[in-house]
Amino acid sequence: MEKKIFGVFFLLFLVLAADVAVKKGEAKECFSRRHGFQGRCLIDWQCARACRSDGFIGGECRGLLRKCFCSRTC
Repeated sequence: MEKKIFGVFFLLFLVLAADVAVKKGEAKECFSRRHGFQGRCLIDWQCARACRSDGFIGGECRGLLRKCFCSRTC
């Protein structure tokens, strides 16, 4: 019985350790509002295209008033 419990905890430890290792390697994304975007942001790909033309890595429509926010790696 003790071997089963040890095996279960060891397997759980491996899964959690692998998850932490993956999250540590991911880069954090920072967002800033694109003030040059005219009107409401309704389509994400249009916002992303405008942001990429400004040198950002992407963009998306956010918020209640749907403004364009550009993303970059922090």
